[in-house]
Amino acid sequence: MTERQATASDPGFDDDVVIVGSGFGGSVAALRLVEKGYRVRVIEAGRRFEDRDFAKTNWDVRRYLWAPLLGCFGVQRIHRLPHVMILAGAGVGGGSLNYANTLYQPGAAFFTDPQWGAVREWESELAPHYTTAKRMLGVVEQYPHIGPVERIMAGAAEDLGVSDTFRRAPVGVWFGRPGETVSDPFFGGEGPDRTGCTMCGNCMVGCRVGAKNTLMKNYLALAERRGAVIEPLRTVVEVRALDSGGFAVTTQRSGAWVRRARRTVRARQVVLAAGTWGTQQLLHRMKASGALPHVSSALGRLTRTNSEALDGAVATRVPESLELARGVAITTSFHVDDRTHVENVRYGPGSNLMGALATIMVPGDLPFVRRVAVLFRRALRAPLRQLRLGSLRRWSERGIIALVMQTADNSLTLSLRRRFGRQVLTSAQGHGEPNPRHLPQAHRASEAIARRVQLEGGVPAEARGSWPEVFGIPLTAHFLGGAVISASPADGVVDEYHRVWGHPDLHVVDGAAVPANPGVNPSLTITALAERAMSYWPRNGEHDERPEQRPGV
Repeated sequence: MTERQATASDPGFDDDVVIVGSGFGGSVAALRLVEKGYRVRVIEAGRRFEDRDFAKTNWDVRRYLWAPLLGCFGVQRIHRLPHVMILAGAGVGGGSLNYANTLYQPGAAFFTDPQWGAVREWESELAPHYTTAKRMLGVVEQYPHIGPVERIMAGAAEDLGVSDTFRRAPVGVWFGRPGETVSDPFFGGEGPDRTGCTMCGNCMVGCRVGAKNTLMKNYLALAERRGAVIEPLRTVVEVRALDSGGFAVTTQRSGAWVRRARRTVRARQVVLAAGTWGTQQLLHRMKASGALPHVSSALGRLTRTNSEALDGAVATRVPESLELARGVAITTSFHVDDRTHVENVRYGPGSNLMGALATIMVPGDLPFVRRVAVLFRRALRAPLRQLRLGSLRRWSERGIIALVMQTADNSLTLSLRRRFGRQVLTSAQGHGEPNPRHLPQAHRASEAIARRVQLEGGVPAEARGSWPEVFGIPLTAHFLGGAVISASPADGVVDEYHRVWGHPDLHVVDGAAVPANPGVNPSLTITALAERAMSYWPRNGEHDERPEQRPGV
């Protein structure tokens, strides 16, 4: 197939389009392409979850954590690079299964970033696609409840002198009547039944209630009804360009030690939407092996972490009157300064596992040895207090996580290295400012939140950092970039239509294409970018109006 003409389904191929991954980009692609008459197959490494299948708390590690070689097929992936620790999603529905259902739109600086600002007038062009994304994801523009945490965050913003930036978050949740199940309220009855939010706080463990607007409640449900095929628990190990056109996509059973049951399907076009980690890993390996020989050498550059930190505040005992664990995962935010955004985050009662990442907050600008010395000195100064603060018992009910994001222009460059005979991703500092090991603004915000917890709850509270931060490795829940939109292959990996430079029937439609730090949760932006990309695809068999990639470019 040429770029200019989309042909009807070809019996020489198993599918017209194979989509690798089922997160925000892959789900949009699945629905919009099956609506346009394509035979669509979605391949997902993770398992499929019904509401009842999610873990009750994150102590149920087999249902919560993703470690398939150990028999854990949960929703929470954790990856580590030399410069960052990454929290990501797994399962049919990707990151929507364990994200905080928070759907902000970035500010103007994101759309005019030099990496892509000259390619299009992105803010106006994406505006209608943001509208569509909000409708499809069921966005409630303002979290409708005010409780103790919301008052604490408002008070912290006031103490920091930024109360004018405080707002309640836009969230993708069906509130309805708590616990009451109704027929689909979003798509005229075509979608699944929904149950009103009970404020259990476990959005990021997996919503067992059925209130969270995961992708299985909208895009994927509708795509399946229209004929898209979803294959769970299959990991893509190779995408190879065929000399005759199209691609061979090889998969195996996720987590298999033996009997991997490898099989290959042929597709006219492929959409990579495996999340930034998965998409980058595939592209790096396929470029190195020669399976995708024309992928730009810019692959891996401008990998972003959203310039994030995960800190927070915790009390020595549960302030019973505050109910810190009640509500949806993220409900409010404020700006410490013009590029630093702070959100409160919660887990529900009993979901205390992630508290193991928290520890005493230490100054991040000190050398490692001095950071460790400060940590031990503070621990020994008040050992009983620190034991209480560091205890995992009822951790989610005693504290507030502070998720801090920035629009700062910093990045990493990812590449492959060999370790124990395997090719794995590694990182180096990239373009712009160094990727931060800590954020002073996060420390200030956490200290302000701790003071307000103590004031509101009448119990001792303290700002907390994370163990990775002690070792100079920040945490991020929003790993982006590395296969970014660009004007040419010298500057990025995909063109403005998300076609891979040099492989125009291969597309990157997920967070890996995002070229700049949005400074807010990126899920809505990934959805809007995917909606725009799919809007340019022709109907199957119709003329393709997108311009051809210029030879040699």
